[in-house]
Amino acid sequence: MNYIQICIIMKEFTYSIEQISALISEKSSLPFPNQVIHRLLTDSRKVTETKNTLFFVLKGRKNAHHYIKDLYHKGVRSFVYYDQGFDITNFPDANFLYSPDPLRALQNLAAVHRGKFSFPVIGITGSNGKTVVKEWLYQLLAYKYTIVRSPKSYNSQIGVPLSIWKMDTLYNLAIFEAGISQTGEMERLEKIIKPSIGVFTNIGSSHDEGFSDKEEKIAEKFKLFAHVNKLICNKEFSEYAPQSVDLYTWSLDDNTANLYVKEISVEDTGTSIKSTYEDREISIKIPFKDKASTENAITCLLVMLVFGYSESEIEDKMSKLHPVKMRLEMKSGINNTSIIDDSYNSDLSSLEIALDFLNHQQQHQNKTLILSDIQQSGLDGQQLYQTVARLLESKGVDKVIGIGEEISKHQNLFGSNSSFFSDTSNFLDKLDLSAFRDETILLKGARTFGFEKISSALSQQVHETILEINLNAMEHNLNYYRSKLKPGVKLMTMVKAFGYGSGSFEIANLLQFNHVDYLSVAYADEGVTLRQNGITLPIMVMSPEISSLEAIVKHQLEPEIFSQSTLEAFSNYLQNAGISNYPIHLKLDTGMHRLGFMPDELDFIADFIKTKNTVKIQSVFSHLVASESPIHDDFTRQQISIIKDFTNKLEQRIGYTFIKHICNTSAITRWPEAQFDMVRLGIGLYGVDNFSEDDENLEQVAVLKTTVSQIKQIKRGETIGYGRRGVMPEDGQIATVKIGYADGFLRALGNGVGSMFINGEEVFTIGNICMDMCMLNITGKNVKEGDEVIVFNSQKRLYKLAEKLNTIPYEILTSVSQRVKRVYYYE
Repeated sequence: MNYIQICIIMKEFTYSIEQISALISEKSSLPFPNQVIHRLLTDSRKVTETKNTLFFVLKGRKNAHHYIKDLYHKGVRSFVYYDQGFDITNFPDANFLYSPDPLRALQNLAAVHRGKFSFPVIGITGSNGKTVVKEWLYQLLAYKYTIVRSPKSYNSQIGVPLSIWKMDTLYNLAIFEAGISQTGEMERLEKIIKPSIGVFTNIGSSHDEGFSDKEEKIAEKFKLFAHVNKLICNKEFSEYAPQSVDLYTWSLDDNTANLYVKEISVEDTGTSIKSTYEDREISIKIPFKDKASTENAITCLLVMLVFGYSESEIEDKMSKLHPVKMRLEMKSGINNTSIIDDSYNSDLSSLEIALDFLNHQQQHQNKTLILSDIQQSGLDGQQLYQTVARLLESKGVDKVIGIGEEISKHQNLFGSNSSFFSDTSNFLDKLDLSAFRDETILLKGARTFGFEKISSALSQQVHETILEINLNAMEHNLNYYRSKLKPGVKLMTMVKAFGYGSGSFEIANLLQFNHVDYLSVAYADEGVTLRQNGITLPIMVMSPEISSLEAIVKHQLEPEIFSQSTLEAFSNYLQNAGISNYPIHLKLDTGMHRLGFMPDELDFIADFIKTKNTVKIQSVFSHLVASESPIHDDFTRQQISIIKDFTNKLEQRIGYTFIKHICNTSAITRWPEAQFDMVRLGIGLYGVDNFSEDDENLEQVAVLKTTVSQIKQIKRGETIGYGRRGVMPEDGQIATVKIGYADGFLRALGNGVGSMFINGEEVFTIGNICMDMCMLNITGKNVKEGDEVIVFNSQKRLYKLAEKLNTIPYEILTSVSQRVKRVYYYE
C-alpha cells in the first residue's frame, strides 16, 4: 500500500468507514461512522499512520485478533474481524466490521475501488519475469503515461488488492502483476484487477506442486485474461488465449507470429535483436546478455508496438533499459554502520517498503536516509515532498540527506537534522566519512543518480567472496515450520554459531520482527552481542560458563543449567547479588549423553528448587538423538517418554508448571505429538532438514559465491598448486578463484573432489586448496576473468559437498569464515 493514499485524498474516491461497512461486512459497530479510510493494513508490524487506517484481521495459523489491542493503543480505530467471540467492547472508541472472511472482504473492497476507473490496466502473469517486465514497462512507458503499478512484487492474494487500492485520478495507466500457487486463485485476482490488456511472460517450475500438470498451470494463469481486450504472449501459449481477444504473439521460430524474431546476437555491450512486425523491420539493442532478459525484452517490445510507439522511440527506450533490483541489500559499512542499499528504484511505494525494512533493524539506534529526487510520481513537488516528509517523520528517521535539485527545492519541509546536495558528485565531493558512525543507513536513489558510488564509499571494503543470505527464504522456512505447529506451541529459534554461519544480529532482527518466542545461543557473548544490537527477545544460553554469570544477569540472558555444579554455582552467584526467581532452563539427558541432568537426579533438583528462592524453572528440555531416522524411532519414543515422566513428577514436586520442549527441526514434522509447549527450530530455518521430505518445502537461504581472479593456459603434465598434487591431464586452462580453506572451502575438496559452477557449468578443483584461493580446471568452458563462481546455492549442492567430505550440511555452513562478507537480501 502506497503512502500517497494516506496524505493525498481524492475526494471523488474517498470512503467513509460506513460506506466500506456497507460494501464488505455482515454486521458492524460504528461509533464513528464518518471516519475516512485512506490506508488498508494487513500486517500489524507495519503500521504508520493510524487515524485513517483500516486493519484486516486475516485468518492464519494463529488467531490474529490479539494484535488488535496493540494497534488500538497505537491509535488505529477501525478493524475488520472474523471471530464473533472476540469482545469488541474492550475497545469503545473503535469501529468494528464483522466478516467471516476478512481476506475476501479486502479483495471485494479492492474490486469495488477498481471499478471506479476506466483508464487502461495491464495485467501480467507467468512463472518468471513478471516483476522485471512490469518494471521495464514502467521505464519504457512512463514518459508518456502517469503509471500506478504494483510495489515490488505485490502479486499475491493480499498484495494485489493492496496494489489496486493505490489507483487514483492522478494516473492514466496501471500495471499490476498476478501470481498464483494453486488452482482457483486466479479467478479471484482477475475480478480484482480486471485487466484490459494482458501480458503472459513464460512458464516455469515454481509452484508446480499446486497443479496437476503444466497444462493445468498454464490454463489457470490464463484465467487472468478472461475479459481483456488485447493479449500479448509467446505464440507457443496462444492456444490458451480466450477466443474473443485480440491476440498479439511473438516467436523465435514461427514466422506467422505478429512479432517474428529473426536473429539474436550477443555482443560485448549487450544483445541485438532483429525482428519483423506487420511487414516492418524492427531492430533493437538491449544492455543485457542473458536469455531471460532477452525474452523479457521481446515481451516489452511487443507491448510497445501494440501501444503504437514508433521504431525510433522503441529503439531509443529499449537501449536505455536498466537492471531491475528486486531485493534490498544489507551489508556492513564503515565505522560500525549497516548499509541498506535499495538504489535504482525510487518511488513512494518502494520507499515505504524500504523504510519498513530499515525499522526492522535494531542494531543501531540512529537511522539515516540518503534519498534522491523521486521521479515520475504524478505529483507536483510541494505535494510529493510534503508526503515524503510526513512519511519519514512517522517512520522515525533521524537524519535525512537529500540529493537532487527537486528535493533540495523543498528542504524547508524536512527537519533540522537534514542536508541537501544538487547531485551525487556534489555529495561525494563533500563527503566526510567520519560523519557516519554507529547508524543504519538506507540508500534510496533513482537509477540516474548513480547511488552505487555512494554505496561503495560507505561499505566496508572486503575481498570478493560473498555469502548471500536471502531473508525472504528464511521467512518462508520459518512460516513453513510454524504451519506445522499445534495451537499455542511456542517457537524457539537457534542463532548459535554465528547463526549457522549466516550472521547473528541480522538474523535475530528478522526473527524478532516475525515474533518468534525465544532465541537460543551457544555462549553468553553471543547473547550479549544480540542485546547490544537491540534484540529484546528472551535468549537462552546453552553453554553458560562460570566466568560469564555476571554478563548473563546483566544482559537478562537465561542460562541452560545441566548439572548439579552449574545449578549450585549460579544459585550462589544470585544469592550473593540479592537476586531471586531468576529464570533458568534445565537440560535433561534422555539419551544424547552430552550435557544434562540424568533422570535419577530428580530428587536433588526438586529439593534444591523448593529450598532456594534464587532461581525459577522457565523450561525443562532435552535433545532428541535421531528424530529424523526411522530406524531409531523406538529410541526416540523412549526419549519422549522419559521427559514426559520426568517433567510430570517435577511439576508435582515443586508446585508450578514450566515450558517443556524436546523437538528439534526434524522432529517438528516427524513427531508432532512431542511438540509439547515449545519446539526448537535450527538448521531448518536455513533451508536444510535431515528429514528429506521437508527439504522439498524449504527454500535455500545461503549462496556462497566468489570470482575468477586469473585464467592461465597450462600444458599437459604440468603441475598445479602446493606439493605439485595437481597434474594437468591435457592442454587446457585453469582459473584461480578467490576462496580457500581460510574462507571455509576445506582442503579436502582439492584435487577434483570439490567443484563449483561458472556460467551454469560445473568445473572441478585441480591441485591442493590454498589458504586464500584455489584453482579450477576450466578446459573447454567459456570463462573469463571476473566471472561469478558459485560454490553452493541449493540444498543439493550443500548435500553434495557434505557427502564428499563425509560430513553434514551444518558443518559446511558453519565453516564459512567470518571474513567472508555477508550480504543480506530482502524483497
